[in-house]
Amino acid sequence: MSELTLPDRVQVGIVGAGPAGLLLGLLLAEAGISCVMLERQSRAHVEGRIRAGVLEPGSVDLLARAGVAARLARESLRHAGAEIAFGERRLRLDFEQLTGQHVTVYGQTELTRDLIAAHLARESALFFEAPVEALHDLDAAHPQIECLWQGEQRRVVCDFIAGCDGYHGVARASIPAQARREFSTRYPAGWLGLLCDTPPVANELIYARHARGFALCSMRSPTRSRYYIEVAEDEAVSDWPESRFWEELARRLPAEVANALVTGPALEMSIAPLRSVVSEPLRHGRLLLAGDAAHIVPPTGAKGLNLALRDVARLASALQAFLRADHEAPLRDYSAAALAEVWQAVRFSWWFTHLTHRLAGDEFAARLQEAEFAQLCASRAAQQALAEQYVGLR
Repeated sequence: MSELTLPDRVQVGIVGAGPAGLLLGLLLAEAGISCVMLERQSRAHVEGRIRAGVLEPGSVDLLARAGVAARLARESLRHAGAEIAFGERRLRLDFEQLTGQHVTVYGQTELTRDLIAAHLARESALFFEAPVEALHDLDAAHPQIECLWQGEQRRVVCDFIAGCDGYHGVARASIPAQARREFSTRYPAGWLGLLCDTPPVANELIYARHARGFALCSMRSPTRSRYYIEVAEDEAVSDWPESRFWEELARRLPAEVANALVTGPALEMSIAPLRSVVSEPLRHGRLLLAGDAAHIVPPTGAKGLNLALRDVARLASALQAFLRADHEAPLRDYSAAALAEVWQAVRFSWWFTHLTHRLAGDEFAARLQEAEFAQLCASRAAQQALAEQYVGLR
């Protein structure tokens, strides 16, 4: 992108070019609002990150409205349900019967590539390897972004700044400590994930609770699988040769599922920590946070990416209302409205994680899990409540 000229003045400066920042840029550009997107990492790095793969119906609708769902419609997988296994006992949740909806499996890596391609086609002001070093004058009418571009310190004057740069980015940290509250919990476990080019073991996701720890059978396509196992929080990928991973995964799955596993060389292995973090408020002066810059949930409930896209939809609408029609209420209400949804997702992810993971490993917790699973099996109402939260009905 070196042929691009970094603008000195835009209406909205977007810090971070992951899915949240990229989608926000598209929605604002469609409304005729000038913006710039500044990303610390290279394009290859951003496009290569392995992340989530389950999209709620609302997320798919939003991507379609933004004009970036053509490949998703062709290549994604429609999932009408998911399964929870406790040892050899298995419960399938039929999302379509319970809610009238389904979820869509489409890797975040592919979605990011689609969003970047859309920006390249529009010749958007999208700058990779342009680290943002500081945000200035957030309480003023025209805050500024200080960044490094092609070896030079530059400043971009904005009407608003959108922080979409993740938990470790500069945006959240730019809110003064006395103006920000952070709520967090760290689970004593992580997810060790393995990506491979083998057929998935099942047509739908399987969440498996086992005395040895949690396991998840997932996929990215009919020929690419993604598997996870719960590991201790202090373990490293180097502790897990591929043969050990496959052996442990098989131990945690129902025998019929384990016997159907097709193993293969790992394309990628990584460990994701399990934690919940919420930073409040999502607005400070002319800075607004969205996505992982504002909140993190464990991946168990498939809420991280979907929450980020909800934030972006709400934020884009609020910015349009103010910048195009001088209507301030949606922008004023953005933080409270978004946080109400965030905490619902945090609660669901916390509950689902405690249902399916070993975590504390004590017998009391295990008996509670058994009782919870028995309630799920016996009660359609309980199944419906879980399904509604999983597919994201509001």
